[in-house]
Amino acid sequence: MRASRKGDALAQLLYNEGIRSQAVLNAIAGTPRESFLPDALKHKAYQNTALPIGQGQTISQPYIVAKMTELLLDSPNKPEKVLEIGTGSGYQTAILAQLFAKVFSVERIKSLQFQAKRRMNQLDLHNIAMKHGDGWKGWASKGPYDAIIVTAAAASLPQDLCDQLKEGGRLIIPVGNEQQSLLCIDRIEGELKTSTIESVRFVPLVAGELM
Repeated sequence: MRASRKGDALAQLLYNEGIRSQAVLNAIAGTPRESFLPDALKHKAYQNTALPIGQGQTISQPYIVAKMTELLLDSPNKPEKVLEIGTGSGYQTAILAQLFAKVFSVERIKSLQFQAKRRMNQLDLHNIAMKHGDGWKGWASKGPYDAIIVTAAAASLPQDLCDQLKEGGRLIIPVGNEQQSLLCIDRIEGELKTSTIESVRFVPLVAGELM
């Protein structure tokens, strides 16, 4: 996808905020964020802020999208097969699809999943498989995964997701209720090694499915 002037400006802003992966910055610059927003909010598409997309969900702040993606790219196992929990609008999904060979994405709200799938087709991104399901359970039949990214805050670390992570794999997940932290978890020799990246604010990771 070709970068727009507004996309380039957003990428520069993210560089100034500390994002250093040129691949991530290029993907941000070339992805039309307005395509993932309701009409009334399209004028805010290139602001570095989270925005509502309906159903009590949000499209994440571009900085957080870029930071989480950069952390995945920095994984020592050079991931190709990525599981995303929380498709939402599909914005993070579209960024991932430009940087990894295969993306599997789970969304618990059926209407959001349907809209996101349509956007992926419009953007000609076809290396994505989507599922309507419970994000806490992951997508075991397609695993294990080189990397997992979770775009909603879990009250505790979901065991099913840890079990679907390959040896040498990396899980990026926000954890907490009122106080949330973005965690980077690496599976090394069967053990989970956890690093805290920074404080964040996400909608909660809710169990179950919603039609």
